[in-house]
Amino acid sequence: MTSPRIKRLSSFVADQIAAGEVVERPASIVKELLENSLDADAKQINVRIEGGGVSLIWVEDDGFGMRPEDLALALERHATSKIVDAEDLLGIESLGFRGEALASVASVARVRISSSLRGSKVGAVREVHGGELVQASPVAHNSGSTIEVRDLFFNTPARRKFLKTERTEVAQIEQVVRRLSLANMAVGFSLRQAAGQIANGRALSFPAGRIEQRLGQVLTPEFVANSVVIDEQRDDLRLHGWVGLPQHHRRLSDQQYFYVNGRAIGDKLVGHAIRQAYRDVMFHGRHPVYVLFLEVPQSGVDVNVHPTKHEVRFRDARRVHDFIFASLNRALSDIRPGRTEVPNEGRAQNAPDGSPPRSDDFTQRSTAPLYQPSQPVLNASVPGGFAQLVAQTKGTSFSNPSQGPYAYSGVPSSAAPGAEMPPLGYAIGQLQGVYILAQNAEGLVMVDMHAAHERVTYEKLKRQAASATIARQRLLVPENIDVTVAEADLIEEVAELLEASGLLIERIGLQSVCLREVPALLTKKDLKGMLKDFLAELAAFGSSDELLRGRLDLLSSIACHGSVRANRQLSIAEMNALLRDMETTENAGLCNHGRPTYFMRSLDELDKLFYRGQ
Repeated sequence: MTSPRIKRLSSFVADQIAAGEVVERPASIVKELLENSLDADAKQINVRIEGGGVSLIWVEDDGFGMRPEDLALALERHATSKIVDAEDLLGIESLGFRGEALASVASVARVRISSSLRGSKVGAVREVHGGELVQASPVAHNSGSTIEVRDLFFNTPARRKFLKTERTEVAQIEQVVRRLSLANMAVGFSLRQAAGQIANGRALSFPAGRIEQRLGQVLTPEFVANSVVIDEQRDDLRLHGWVGLPQHHRRLSDQQYFYVNGRAIGDKLVGHAIRQAYRDVMFHGRHPVYVLFLEVPQSGVDVNVHPTKHEVRFRDARRVHDFIFASLNRALSDIRPGRTEVPNEGRAQNAPDGSPPRSDDFTQRSTAPLYQPSQPVLNASVPGGFAQLVAQTKGTSFSNPSQGPYAYSGVPSSAAPGAEMPPLGYAIGQLQGVYILAQNAEGLVMVDMHAAHERVTYEKLKRQAASATIARQRLLVPENIDVTVAEADLIEEVAELLEASGLLIERIGLQSVCLREVPALLTKKDLKGMLKDFLAELAAFGSSDELLRGRLDLLSSIACHGSVRANRQLSIAEMNALLRDMETTENAGLCNHGRPTYFMRSLDELDKLFYRGQ
């Protein structure tokens, strides 16, 4: 068999190959056309589709338009106004820069483009069917451009077989419009679909400038009420936008929007950094909700690594990852009881309505969530007040193991005359050995004592582990425990790591171990039962390597199994000490597994329940 000869492909075949890279489905075309409109400085973009975008995609904008001679080049391959030479590829600032996009669309559909320069009423029209010119003439046209794409894949019917149902294609187009609308709040968007098999004139409309309304439309009103503004900057990196509170989570990751320099992307490195930031506060198996914008120098990111521009490559990926993680971790750690306002430093303030997310400010929502990042409510100037109470109780937990986990003396169990009421108030009782009931200035506070104590203990263990100072207490009477051979082997394998985490456990037989030391923060009740539960969970790590990577999971497990359990009776003083610790603990609104630690009900809400004043 002879070697096949190398031949130059025809322009038609080359266009078909390019179209296969760019035109995956109708939504791909909508994305390219919308990005071109945005690059043209459009303030209003209208989209109309038929047959899921296969029969018709119609996009109209009020951008700066094109000259007749530019219109002819717009449908040719490798023709663009976005770049000039190779150096421009290192600092691309526009969205739709790939020169073959419109040409690729024109090679597999019937395309008609009419455009007029801004301020002019006379423009030009150019129509191409499958790459063949059909019409080119002057036309009356308002400022901006109108593009019609009809009969997608009419000349390549095999490609149509790979399209999904009309419902699926419509959903993909809607998602493209939503995603771009979030990145361009100052631009109005509309999407109408003709009555067909799945719709009866359904439409989407996103008015320009209404930031809170758009967030509620694209995501949900619940997100608006359960999110916080983030705006963090380090050197030439900036991360800003909205992040959902940990208790506002979803089963799917369908409400996660991340943008790099205004371009929507899906990046594994970014996703990993965000998951790590939520790891300590998100309920397992759930996904956070966010709209985040990362700004990096144009020279620090390559956006030309994917045909559809869904992925980017960072020049310093580790630095970007660490910045995203640290920024989100700091914002989420600031969410704790008693935080009522956004601190000035590093936060966005009072943006005017209509300013796009790329600007320096964000509009604050009016509905305050249960938790907000701000300064703790302390008043050191009030003698005998909350600041003094915190100073007296802070660090005293477990100071007397014989009296319980939150035993201390000489601290008032209720507000002293003239003292400022602490955010979580003062305990008034315990419900069914599970919940602490307290009253504050607003009304009733209900605390899950195990969840709250678990978070407090975990954060203390994390701080001690970071400084290699986990305080341990040697047991007067070591606990000998019968285990399985596999559990004993695992204990022996990871003994050093366990000891660094505050647990000294030695193997003393084929199926027995001895617990000699525990972290001083743990309760001392039923250590044998605690260790058995802990060993069962420890076995889930599978290997010492997994355990090492999951060091924080190990500390979380220790905190969980060592915290106060249900049906444990606490004194009023112990309850108040736990409330004070919650007010000064990071992430105190949620336990290590993402469950809420407390809820508040105002007096107004309680009055409504009992029809008072009606």
